[in-house]
Formats: sequence, structure tokens, C-alpha cells
Amino acid sequence: MKRILVVDDDTTLRMALTRYLEKRGYLVQDVGSGVEALHAFEEDPPDLVVSDVMMPEMDGFEFCRRLRATRSGQLVPFIFLSSKGEVEDRVQGHSIGADDYLIKPFEPRELLAKIEAQLERSRRIHTEIIRLLQKAESNGSAATLAPAANHTLSPLPLTPAEEKVFWEVIQGYTNKQIGDRLFVSPRTVQTHLSNILSKLQLENRSQLVRFAFERGYKPPLEDTPEQNSEA
Repeated sequence: MKRILVVDDDTTLRMALTRYLEKRGYLVQDVGSGVEALHAFEEDPPDLVVSDVMMPEMDGFEFCRRLRATRSGQLVPFIFLSSKGEVEDRVQGHSIGADDYLIKPFEPRELLAKIEAQLERSRRIHTEIIRLLQKAESNGSAATLAPAANHTLSPLPLTPAEEKVFWEVIQGYTNKQIGDRLFVSPRTVQTHLSNILSKLQLENRSQLVRFAFERGYKPPLEDTPEQNSEA
């Protein structure tokens, strides 16, 4: 089940949107400001963010800008939901990293369509990563075997806990899924992931997957998210 973070200082709209999305099978967390949203994202990154622009403490533009500046927030789908409908506002929203922009008042079905389109795009990216890994294995390259079967791979400069997270991340699992599998909190997973990216001098999850693929660090395919994904 996909998780959506809804950010809006309008309590009535936030509650209505939360109920609407939950009835359509999504898990929804809602907060009232960009500051709260950053904290919520750090605690447990969602699959997609829907955010207002005009909010107290920190507006949506600044929230998006700060989110995109973090490693874990670079690729998450982000949709602005705002009464600021001028062309300049929409351009600014896209230029700082939003994937879509919907003007209030809006038709809930249109927002739902945009959410589903962004989640499908993320799914296709993940599927392509898995396909490339499977193709490498089918080519019979010895370098694509896991370390237990290939002693020529260079050891990773990671702690045992970080290495466990490394193998989970390159299979495409989210922080929450990894936390459930390793019996730790999503925040602990994010801490380990940040350390991994720093030690390997990488910027985000996609670069980490490419790093693993190009250097032959290949997880077992019988336990991929395609077979273990939530509905």
C-alpha cells in the first residue's frame, strides 16, 4: 500500500483529502506546515508528497527546495496543490523540483490521476533497474554474483549494519520495508543510508544502484520487491 504525505495548513481541506485518498487505498499522513513535513519525511519517507504552497513557518516552495537538497528526497514524486495559479508560480514550482502542479479549487479525480501517474512513473523506473540487474545475471557474468559466491569483489568500506542496508537498498526496498525486514526503525535505515552514500561518495539511491550494478554487487533475485511489493 503506497504512502502519501499531505501538507496543507487548511485543516478542513487536509482532512477531506486524507479521507478521499484513504478510501482509494492509500495510507495518508497529513501535516500543517513545511517544517512538520520535513520532520515527517525524515522519520518515514513516503512514496509521494502533495503540498500546498502558502503555509506558515515554511511555505511549500521552501519545503520542496529543502527536500530536494536531501539525498532521500531527491527522487520522491512531488505535487503542488495551490491557489497560486499564475504562470510564474507554476514555473517556479517546477523549477525547484516539483513533478506536477494543480491549482485550487480542483477536482479530486484530477489529483488522483496525477498521483497515480507519478507513482506509475516511479514503478517503471524501479522495474527498469530490476530488468537491468536480471539481464546482467542472464548474461552469465561472474561479476554479478553476490559476494558470498564471488571472492573477487572489493570489500565495501561499510560497517556490518550498513552493509545489510546496502543490500536491501539495491534491491529497491523503501526505508520502511527495510526497517521491517531488518527490525529497525526507518529513521535508523536512513541514517545508515546517508553514511553509505557519504562513504561511497554518491548522491542518491539511483547512483547507489548503478554503483552496485557496475561493480558486480548483485543481490539474489528470488527476493526482489517485484515479488514482495505491497498492494
